[in-house]
Amino acid sequence: MSNRIILADNQSIFRAGAARVLAMEDDLRIVAQCIDAERLLQAAAAHRGAVALVCTALKPDYEMLLAVAATNNNRIILIVENGEDIVPAVLDRLDGLLSRSVGGAELVDCVRKVARGHRCVNRPNVTSMLPGDSVGTRVRERLTPRELQIVSFIVQGCKNKEIAIHLGTKEQVVKNYLRSIYDKTGVSDRLELALFTIHHRVLAEAATHAGKVLQMRSA
Repeated sequence: MSNRIILADNQSIFRAGAARVLAMEDDLRIVAQCIDAERLLQAAAAHRGAVALVCTALKPDYEMLLAVAATNNNRIILIVENGEDIVPAVLDRLDGLLSRSVGGAELVDCVRKVARGHRCVNRPNVTSMLPGDSVGTRVRERLTPRELQIVSFIVQGCKNKEIAIHLGTKEQVVKNYLRSIYDKTGVSDRLELALFTIHHRVLAEAATHAGKVLQMRSA
């Protein structure tokens, strides 16, 4: 019998990546994907007994979510942003906790444990996100301000056409930038780029800053 999964995340890149990993397992089946907290609550009520992977970026009402889960026998695994803290009153009532930079094998293992009724709380691994993260620092220094802006859009799940509109350029130009970014970071696609960026805090912060500077100039 397959374990039913509700995947709730407002970042399409990560949602697609997690869905790809979970879909490869015969005993796991995604029954709903939610991009906001309201749809998450509806899915939890509609799929009794399902395991819900919930990203904190959705900013759900935890009391309401946990109440719905208790009523419908759902289990909740919270996906936290790297370095983010969860208040003990919420953490103690969760079935699972994972970092946004979780690997595929760790994600599958946690889902299976929780589906079997066990608790799986894995503290985020912050080793690669400390100030001494040489890999993240080196990559950040290689990327131009424009490339960092594009990285920030990729992390948000934007498509090339959307990025081109934001930057006031052509889609082909964005594609050219992406090829350069892939070469400099050593990744092969958008999903890997997003995961790499989130995993290296110094790079994520630089991309976020570059995105904010662009927004200020456009305002």
